[in-house]
Order: sequence, then structure tokens, then C-alpha cells
Amino acid sequence: MEKLKISHEKLSHLRKLSDENGMIGALAIDQRGSLKKMLASGARTVSGDEALIEFKQLISSQLTPYATSILLDPEYGVPATKLRASECGLIVAYEKTGYDATTEGRLPDLLPNWSAKRIKELGADAVKVLIYYDVDDKPEINDIKQAWVERVGSECLAENIPYFLEILTYDTKRASVVDADYAKVKPHKVNEAMKLFSEPRYNVDVLKVEVPVNMNFVEGFAKDGVEPVYSLAEAKAFFKEQSDATHLPFIFLSAGVSAELFQETLKVAHEAGSQFNGVLCGRATWKEAVTVFADQGADAARAWLDETGRQNINDLNRVLRETAVSWMEKLEI
Repeated sequence: MEKLKISHEKLSHLRKLSDENGMIGALAIDQRGSLKKMLASGARTVSGDEALIEFKQLISSQLTPYATSILLDPEYGVPATKLRASECGLIVAYEKTGYDATTEGRLPDLLPNWSAKRIKELGADAVKVLIYYDVDDKPEINDIKQAWVERVGSECLAENIPYFLEILTYDTKRASVVDADYAKVKPHKVNEAMKLFSEPRYNVDVLKVEVPVNMNFVEGFAKDGVEPVYSLAEAKAFFKEQSDATHLPFIFLSAGVSAELFQETLKVAHEAGSQFNGVLCGRATWKEAVTVFADQGADAARAWLDETGRQNINDLNRVLRETAVSWMEKLEI
């Protein structure tokens, strides 16, 4: 299979984001709009921006000693970048949060006063952008998105900084991405998008992707009364197909599932022969701390993170060591 060629400078940045074995155990806390809403629903009266900044600082200070890297946003996360553990690498988000629901196509947009150069100057080891993508959408919509991904890739190439592309799939014809109908088409949506953005023209270094199935509809994982969409064997076949769809290093996002389910999912991926290279995991690690922080304050949240949050991340790291493979195997060095 084709291998990824990257510069020595990009390689040194990738090493900073990984453990000594070339696996990425990264912590995501670049959420903005959704996290602000979660914090605002608590019992305490806290201003949205202040609460957001403080919560990100807590996550960074308490959990980065156990993560290989942290993903933060430049809008509210800059103070948190300064509180991360010295050995923890930094990934910075470059896109605006969410999308304009009044415009067709979930089109992406970049933060207007940031650039790959400025993100590198902040001390980041990688630039991350998120794109919502439906491989079956109108060609004119997808053409805009493809050009956008190319544009960021060219910036990262010029600045010699690794480019992480996060792909969130959806179906233009369906409102939900969590029901059984979407579960049936999800493998196609995820795996074809991965194949597309692995093309050299995009200059992507690491793909951050969903797992190709909805585990809540996998035989053996579906709750009582829920009709499975895939047998376990079928689910594993989709994991293998996903891995074979790209020559690039790729890492899984947790998509807000529970810590336990995410860890079990990684085991299924490994059993299927998936050559994934780590995770960029957010809510599965710290989601419950949001309620603690919003209701009881920073000290209570810190205590939760020091105990349960740390346990979540250590459990995940243990599973990663047993399931993920080194991205170094995918490089042409």
C-alpha cells in the first residue's frame, strides 16, 4: 500500500502528539456552542464565556498529564493551552463552530482572524478542521467543501505543520444520524469520505473519523428491544473496509458515547483488523464533569476529574495499548 510522505518538521510535531510507540491518545475539548449550552443549564449562574474558559482550563490542567495531546480552540481555549502538562502536545481547531443552518449544505467556515501560521505561532503541533460531509450530496455542494479542505491543506503544507481533518458524516435526505435508517447507510458514508480525503491533493496527514457503524445497532451491543442493523461479523467487515480505505494515519472520535462503549468499540475494531492509530476523545472522558461544574463549581469538578476523569482516560489508554497500531508503520521515512 502507498505510504504517507511527510517532512522532518511535520514528523517531529507528530511525535510530540503521540506516545513513544507512535499512538495518539488525545483529549478533545474544542467544543464551543454545544458546551456553552451544557454549562448554562446548571444550577449556578455563570456567564457563558467565563464558564467555558474556566472549564477548558480545568480539563487541561487535570487531565493532560495522562493524554499524549489536547485539542483546543483559539476562541476560548488559549488560556487552557498554557496549563497543559509539559509532555502533552497541542492540536488547535481552525474552523468556526457549527454551521449556518439557513444555508444549504452545512458549509464549513474558518475563524476569520486565525491562520495556520498563527496557530503554529501559538505553539500548536497540528491544525485541525472539521467538515460535515455527505458523499451523496449535490456535486456543487461537495465541490465547495473539497476546495475548502484543499485550501487548509495548502496552508499547513506551507507552514510545515501536521493537518488533522475531522469528518462528520450525515445524510442530506435524513434528519437523524442516530436512528436505524442512518445506521444502514453509515458504513458507506464514512468509508467513502475517508477514501476521498486520503487523496494526495488534500495534503491531510491524519484523519479523525467516526467508527463506520452505530454500535447501538450491532448484534450483542443493541439494547433489549432494539432490532440490530448489523451482525457482529458485518460490523467487523465494515471496520476492516474502513481501515483499507486509507493509507493515512487515522484516529477515532468518541461521538459522545459512554466511556465503556467507546472502549468496547475499539476492541471490536482491533478484532476486525483495523489499523487505527489512536483516538481523539472528548465527551466520553469528561462529559459528566460538565454537570458537576455547572451545579457545584470548579472545586467539585476538579475532584471529579482527578478521580473519575483520570480513571476514564487511564482505562482508555490501557485499551489503546492493546488495540491501536503505530502511525510510524504508515510513513515513508
